[in-house]
Amino acid sequence: METELDDEVVVVGGGVVGLTTAVVLAERGRRVRLWTREPVERTTSAVAGALWWPYRIEPVALVRAWALRSLDVYEELAARPGENGVRMAEGVLGETGLDEVDTWAAARLPGLRTATAEEYGGSGLWARLPLIDMSTHLPWLRERLVAAGGVVETRAVATLAEADAPVVVNCTGLGARQLVPDTSVRPVRGQLVVVENPGIRTWMVSTDPGSGEMAYFFPQPGRLVLGGTAEDDAWSAEPDPAVAEAIVRRCAALRPEIAGARVLGHLVGLRPARHAVRLEREPLPDGRLLVHNYGHGGAGVTVAWGCAREAADLASR
Repeated sequence: METELDDEVVVVGGGVVGLTTAVVLAERGRRVRLWTREPVERTTSAVAGALWWPYRIEPVALVRAWALRSLDVYEELAARPGENGVRMAEGVLGETGLDEVDTWAAARLPGLRTATAEEYGGSGLWARLPLIDMSTHLPWLRERLVAAGGVVETRAVATLAEADAPVVVNCTGLGARQLVPDTSVRPVRGQLVVVENPGIRTWMVSTDPGSGEMAYFFPQPGRLVLGGTAEDDAWSAEPDPAVAEAIVRRCAALRPEIAGARVLGHLVGLRPARHAVRLEREPLPDGRLLVHNYGHGGAGVTVAWGCAREAADLASR
């Protein structure tokens, strides 16, 4: 006979993937404790831009399904952006043509079209996508978890064996490198500059065809987020002033008014990259169940709800 304890789940990791997974489990009636090393406002997810679009994440076929499930949720949430931080916003995906976008995106995003010369100087796509203000979204997820009966505990974990529940869900991102251990998880360093918004309402993502350097800007409430970088195996969480200057310069080349915007702050995040997302169950020798849900690279927000629902299915004993 199943007891209340059988329903207990510990989710380790308080970023967007861990929080969303915990919410799905709690709203399915599980007794959830979320363990997070840092308050959710200080996790890597808090640094995200955060535009819905698959970026540096594999395997492609599964990512499509997870991303589309998440898109369904974000479109519903966008009806209340002030409450949850999700809104639908228009912008340009640079260096991307309609012929390069898979049919799943074209079919699901009916407004997708080639950007005009006035909208973008090169080849690009005009799209209307979810844009998430993480400073609002992460606390909202935490409150939604608590409202569903979940408990959030701020605590560092030295080993997953510390999690004292019949089911443990590992959403530790880059932390999985030591905790599993899984040395295939690697950091991809991203640096951002936050400036006053000079009146920009659309987002833009651009990649220099020659150097491969990125430039992007996302208008968020009260600010404009500028990026960015993707440095493999770089562990420094300290902003580099020279990199910040280069980010502003690249973004100003796209929108000149950015050049004079007052800088509000600098951010660094280490994306938890892996050759493929690890989303699977691992029965433990003592009869407990460990579910892994990590390795989402730069697309944790994009696939969070799809992965959370699959992880919750795997957590069913």
